[in-house]
Amino acid sequence: MSRIFDALQRSGTEQSGVEYPDMVSVATEVFEAPPRPANADPAVKSVPLVPLAMPDLAFEAPVTAAPATESVPEPSGEFPSLEVSVSAASRLVYFSEPDSLAAEKFRFLGVRLRQMQQTRPLKKILITSTIPEEGKSLVSANLAGVLARRKQKVLLIEGDLRRPTLAQQFGLGRLAGLAEWLPSGVQTPSNIYRLGGPGLWFLPAGEPPANPLELMQSGRLSQLMSQLSSLFDWIVVDSPPLLPLADTTVWARLTDGVLLVAREGKTEKKQLQRGLDAVKNLALLGVVLNGCSRSDHENYYQRYAPK
Repeated sequence: MSRIFDALQRSGTEQSGVEYPDMVSVATEVFEAPPRPANADPAVKSVPLVPLAMPDLAFEAPVTAAPATESVPEPSGEFPSLEVSVSAASRLVYFSEPDSLAAEKFRFLGVRLRQMQQTRPLKKILITSTIPEEGKSLVSANLAGVLARRKQKVLLIEGDLRRPTLAQQFGLGRLAGLAEWLPSGVQTPSNIYRLGGPGLWFLPAGEPPANPLELMQSGRLSQLMSQLSSLFDWIVVDSPPLLPLADTTVWARLTDGVLLVAREGKTEKKQLQRGLDAVKNLALLGVVLNGCSRSDHENYYQRYAPK
C-alpha cells in the first residue's frame, strides 16, 4: 500500500503547473488485498495490499477448484443492438489502441479479476473513486471490454445518475436508461443495448433525475440487479465518487467487490486515505492508480509489443 501512497506523494510535490499526460499509461499500479480470513474483524482499518501490475510478474493458476457456475442464457435476443465505432479521442484505449501499454495493463487487470473469481463469488464489480475526475468511467469501460474479449456476456452499467459520461465516451446520443426504468413499474429489465463494436451490453444512466438517491433506495435497483445477474457473466458498474455522496454505498450493497481508482497528479494522499476509510467495511478488491507517469514499464513493453 505504501507504494501507491509514495506515487501520489511524488506527484503531489511535482505538480505545480504541470500538465499530466493523457492516458500515457492507464492503471500502471494495481493493488489486490489478500483473502481475508472468515473470522477477520471487518472494522480493521489497514489491510496490506500487494502490487500486481509489474510487467515481469508471473501468474500461477489457483490450486483451488473453480466454483460451479450456472450456464448464462444468451441475452442478445432480448435487447436492441447499436453499432458503435470507438474513436481515439474517446480515450477508450482497449478498443482504439489494443496494442498499447495502457491496453495491456487493462488485460492484466482482467486476468487478476478472473483469478480472484476462481476462489470467491465475483461477478458484479463496482468501480468508484474518492473524488471526481480520477478516471473511474474510463477504467469501467476499458475493463468491461477486456472481460468481454473471451466471448463472455458482459454488462456495463452507467451507475452515475448525477453526471453520466459513458454514453458520450461511446459516441451515443441520449438514450433511455436506468433513470427511466426505476420509476416505470416495468418488471423485466429494459433500456439495455448490445454495442456491436465493443461486443458488450450497455445500460445507460438516462436523463439525470432530480432525486437519484431516492430512486436507487426504492428497492427496484436490488430487483434489477438480481435479474441481471442471471443474464450476464460479468456486470461492471461505474458509480459516482465516494465523497461526499451516498450513492456508491447503495451500489456497494448490490455488488460483489469494489475497485477504487486514484489518479496521479489529481488524488492527494489524504483524499485516498479518506476513500479507503469510506470502503473499509466493503469488499475492497484493490486500488487502481491511473495516469501514472513512470516510463520504465513503457520502455520495457515497447521491446515486446506486437509490431
